[in-house]
Amino acid sequence: MADDQRDDAPLTLNDGTTLPRIGFGTYPLKGEDGIEAMVSALEIGYRHLDSAVNYENEAEVGEALRRSGIPRAEVVVATKVPGRFHEKGLALQSLRDSAVRLGLEQIDLALIHWPNPSRDLYGQAWQALVQAQQEGLVRSIGVSNFTDAHLHRIIDETGVTPAVNQVELHPYFPQEQVRQVHRELGILTQAWSPMGKRNAPFAEPAVADAASAHDVTPGQVVLRWHVQLGSMPLPKSATPERQRANLDVFGFELTDEEMAAITGLGRVDGRLFGGDPDTHEEM
Repeated sequence: MADDQRDDAPLTLNDGTTLPRIGFGTYPLKGEDGIEAMVSALEIGYRHLDSAVNYENEAEVGEALRRSGIPRAEVVVATKVPGRFHEKGLALQSLRDSAVRLGLEQIDLALIHWPNPSRDLYGQAWQALVQAQQEGLVRSIGVSNFTDAHLHRIIDETGVTPAVNQVELHPYFPQEQVRQVHRELGILTQAWSPMGKRNAPFAEPAVADAASAHDVTPGQVVLRWHVQLGSMPLPKSATPERQRANLDVFGFELTDEEMAAITGLGRVDGRLFGGDPDTHEEM
């Protein structure tokens, strides 16, 4: 792909802000080793760090940002409100506490981690995020693991559409229906576990053949598939070489046939751990 055809330009959200095409997942990076891995990612060129209260590494994320020397304005820092703090007042306090742990005056992107529908408080959590954005504590707001029904409910209740929905998305679970809903609503799809973790499809002919054809790694093929889908993948690696490779996916382009073959790997039972948003609870 020629330089003038590169598609690594930032993604524009429905609130007018932008995110890079690929982010860096920080779970389960913790402690000094975790800080070093995040500093390495920032030095290599990642400009989006995805964290959460339940990752218990917000302090490390903030420390890595400071140690890196990268100007604050150049890095997007994201975190997530956990289920135990869905009540509106608790959700607001959760965000304030996250900002303190991160060492930031403003959180760039705040998400609701899971809807936890049996508790039926995710609507309050969304109201808290809307208020936090209005107050300037948070720049952009979104959700994670929300279904079509969850999304429409919070939009109907507040008139505010999430900028992002971060969902499980990889070749064995391509989430075509969810991605279509996001397109209709103007929501960016972020992908957690973008390569499928322990079930990575690297040996599948659809992936391996594309890697051979483009002289890249299977992991680069999968991340390139995300980019061409319009999804923002959040790969995690503590290894500088792999961090670099995961970011280097803009010098080739998958054909329509290759894209279709990879999407065709989707399975009915493709979830990594059975995390159905309609039943899964994460406190």
